Amino acid sequence: MLYLQLFWSFAQIGLFSFGGGYAALPIIQKQVVSVHHWLTLQEFMDILAISQMTPGPVAINTATFVGMRVLGLPGAITATLGCVVPSFMVVLIIAYFYNKYKNIWVMQGLLAGLRPATVSLIATSGLGILIAALYHVEIEAFAIKNIASLDIPAAATFIFGMFLLGKRRSDPIYIIIGAGFLGIVFALF
Repeated sequence: MLYLQLFWSFAQIGLFSFGGGYAALPIIQKQVVSVHHWLTLQEFMDILAISQMTPGPVAINTATFVGMRVLGLPGAITATLGCVVPSFMVVLIIAYFYNKYKNIWVMQGLLAGLRPATVSLIATSGLGILIAALYHVEIEAFAIKNIASLDIPAAATFIFGMFLLGKRRSDPIYIIIGAGFLGIVFALF
């Protein structure tokens, strides 16, 4: 029964997460943390960090890690298939219709409407990850009273990373390595 729940949860994610892996993160978090309680928010954030550092799409990597955490290797396979199979079928269908009707105004209007919705999903995901990383609460539970619980080392690492990415155009790989090193240093002291 748990295998079926795991497959169905990630099948929903695969079916309804338009805009790529980052747009899927709020859906994954809701399924994994809020609905099924397979992981705590902190465990989800840890798996998310690992999923972003490993090669491959973040949604599929997250599905694999969650499945592994919940049911071991069979769970990893189940969750990954749940995430991939519906998406694969949807992409095949969309590719067929796109190639057939790509010059029709309805298709252009549909794509124009999906673009801002996709950006909003990605922005919501980014905001949720930022709040969870800096305040250790889910975005739904965040309130003004949480401002005082700001994780100063995490905020400093975030600001420094943004500065290096924005002003210095630094290589993201070095920022990830540096942030990991700073995390170790902050954990020791």
